[in-house]
Amino acid sequence: MKNKFVKQIISGKFKGARIELPATDTTRSSKTIVLESFFNTIQFDIIDANFVEVFSGSGSIGLEALSRGAKKVYFMEQNREALRALKENISRTDPSSCQVYAGNSFENINMTLSALGDEEAYFYIDPPFSIREGMEDIYDKTINLIKNLKEKNVKLIIVEHMTGLELADEIGLFKKKKSKKFGKTSLTYFTQGSE
Repeated sequence: MKNKFVKQIISGKFKGARIELPATDTTRSSKTIVLESFFNTIQFDIIDANFVEVFSGSGSIGLEALSRGAKKVYFMEQNREALRALKENISRTDPSSCQVYAGNSFENINMTLSALGDEEAYFYIDPPFSIREGMEDIYDKTINLIKNLKEKNVKLIIVEHMTGLELADEIGLFKKKKSKKFGKTSLTYFTQGSE
């Protein structure tokens, strides 16, 4: 039996709830410092908002958003081991406010957009690093996913990526707002072009 890796929800109504992480060769968990910086940026805006975690892994970002007041969180994950951990983690919070789409995120994004209807959401996109085998084109696919998002659904897009990767100032209808580095990991924020 594999050792279980565990972290906790940092803040909010589910503070201290245990989040089981899949084995590190399955997914890569966002660092606490990245998480805290992100939630400091959006702070109170997350309350009563929709949140979409693309490539969810254990769901640590989406569940943190839920704990801090998001009204509905949509999770998208393909890996079977990660899905098992994700569902277990959701069961420790508020399952009625969570929706899980199992399978390929690039295909399932349309179901998520349909579920949102005309409502806005925060899209947190944390693709597997492209250095992993079979993931060489992951960033190209991710950029296409962003291009295909509907403006009416986007409050903010946040991409967690390798620091060495420079994302364009504009992706489709969305403009780069800022980028912040945390060692090997960076967060880049995109907003609607008209803002």
